[in-house]
Parts: sequence; structure tokens; C-alpha cells
Amino acid sequence: MKNIVLVTGATGFIGQELCKKILLGNWFVRGIIRLSTYRNNLPSDVDVIPLEEIGPRTDWSKALSGVDIVVHLSARVHVINDPSEDSLAAYRYVNAAGTERLARIASAYGVKRFVYLSSVKVNGEGKPVPYTEKNDPEPVDPYGISKWEGEKILHEIGYETDLEVVIIRSPLVYGPRVKANFLRLLKVVECGVPIPLKSVNNRRSLIYLGNLVDAIVTCMKHPRAIGQTYLVSDGEDVSTPELIRRMGSALGRPARLFPFPPFLMNIAGCISGKSDTIERLIGSLMVDSSKIKRELDWEPPYTMDQGLKETAKWYKKGLRSGVRCQMSDLGARQTESK
Repeated sequence: MKNIVLVTGATGFIGQELCKKILLGNWFVRGIIRLSTYRNNLPSDVDVIPLEEIGPRTDWSKALSGVDIVVHLSARVHVINDPSEDSLAAYRYVNAAGTERLARIASAYGVKRFVYLSSVKVNGEGKPVPYTEKNDPEPVDPYGISKWEGEKILHEIGYETDLEVVIIRSPLVYGPRVKANFLRLLKVVECGVPIPLKSVNNRRSLIYLGNLVDAIVTCMKHPRAIGQTYLVSDGEDVSTPELIRRMGSALGRPARLFPFPPFLMNIAGCISGKSDTIERLIGSLMVDSSKIKRELDWEPPYTMDQGLKETAKWYKKGLRSGVRCQMSDLGARQTESK
């Protein structure tokens, strides 16, 4: 019989690609989606189970029956104009308490392995040298704090039960169907808008969707992954100007960069209330993914240029119409579901 893999957030940016990858490995896939969500581009072979919400009281009994492996992608992520009176409590409800509920019931149902997609935000908001798994977690925002709490809960459950817990922390993920700031940057480069980032001298790690999915599948199967936490990336750290130039090359458009003092950008960010957005453009955030390479013999199957080429191909095919060629697009924020 085929092994059954339960994927939460199956119709999300990462979930769709992961479901396709798992099916290629001759596994049976059961996907969790929101009640209000259509199957989107999920393969017909995926057994879809709608849930109203993920939290401390979710009924997982139908979803977990016969499941061998859980890959937990669903999370509360960045929300525009968050209406919650207690933002941290809202994140904890899904990312900590919801994760604990799923893992404890999974253990009771005899699930063998639980792969949890976390975030580099557990490590912090960046520093001059790459983060490693040995660094003490220093989450800052409610999302990072709640993901760290989810990790700690999973480790506790792994110690108490036979559940094999594996945690993956990723930096920014890009690829076809990407949203938020990466998509806005693609729009600006495509439109030929001058970008005041030529003077930025930072380094950032990213991971292409195909590389992340490959790392997840490796962690699903590898015996040495049990109980481990892994940082993953493309293995190429680039400055923001270099990333924009590579985007332009992938799009077949020149990158129109011009110099502007980064400290003035920081001031502008403070005045406009968009300091976080500016920091993501000019600050450094790197990860060292040597541990997963060493322990699991994993290597990213795609280079960054290949990943950007596939992303640009998707973008040019479906999103050129109606693009707003405005620099203000870089400052907007958007809710995105994993």
C-alpha cells in the first residue's frame, strides 16, 4: 500500500507544488484546504479535506486516519491592517496552539513523522553574518514568536511520544505564484521604473520554491532528519541590487538602478511607517544551510538564476495585464497564505 502524506495548506503557494512533488514519489496525498477555498491547481489525485480553521479545537480525526507523515505548512502569516486587539494571541492561536493540537492528535493516530515549515524569523531579523541552527532564537514580531513557540511544542511532543519531528526554517521563498513584496519588485523591474537601491550593500538569502519543496521531501524520508532543525536556502547570498539585476535578466528587461543614501531611505521608512519594508530591501539576512547538506546529503536542485527564470516565465505569461508601474507598490503589504 502507498504511504499517506497529509499536507496542510495544500492550495497555498508552497502546498500546490509540494503536493505535485509528493505524488511523483508514488505517495498518496491528502490535502487540507479552507472551507472557502477551491481546489485551485491541485492534481485530481489529491484527496481534499476542507477545514473551517486551524486552532486548539480543530477536529483532525477524519484527516489523520491512516496517515504516515504530516507536513504542516498552514500558518497565520502577515496580515494587512490586522484587526485583532491582541495580535500575538491571534498568531499563537494558529501557529502555536493549532500546531500543538495537530501534532498531539497525529501522535495518537500513529503518525510516524511530522515535518513543520517554520521561518528564519525564529532566528531574528538579520545580522552581518549568516544564521546557523546553533544560534539562540531571537524572534521579534508576533509571527516569529508564534513559530518559535510552535517549534518548542513540537520538540516536547517528540520527546514525549514516538512522533518523529523535523523542523525547516526558510528565508523568503520565491517562484511561480509568488505574492507580496517579491511580486511587486517583479512588477517594478518589468515596468522599467527607476529604483533607488544601487548604493545598497547588503546580503540576503532566498530559496526557490522548487528547492524548498525538494528539501521538505528529503526531510520526510531521511532517517537522520529525526529531531533536527534545518535552515535552507539556494546557497547564493545576493545583495538587493544584484537580485534586481538578475530579475531584469530573467525578465529580459534592464534593471534601472540609481544611487540613493540608505540612511535617507531609513528615515523615509520611519516617517512613512514602512520601516519593515525598507529593512527588507536594504538590510542583511543570511542563513547557513550547510547542516542539511552535510547530514542529509541535500543539495538545491536549482540555481537561483534557474529559479528566477521560472518565476519570470510565470509572471510574463499571466500577470502583465493591469500592472501598476508605481514605486508605491514596493511599500504595500499583503496577506499571503502558505
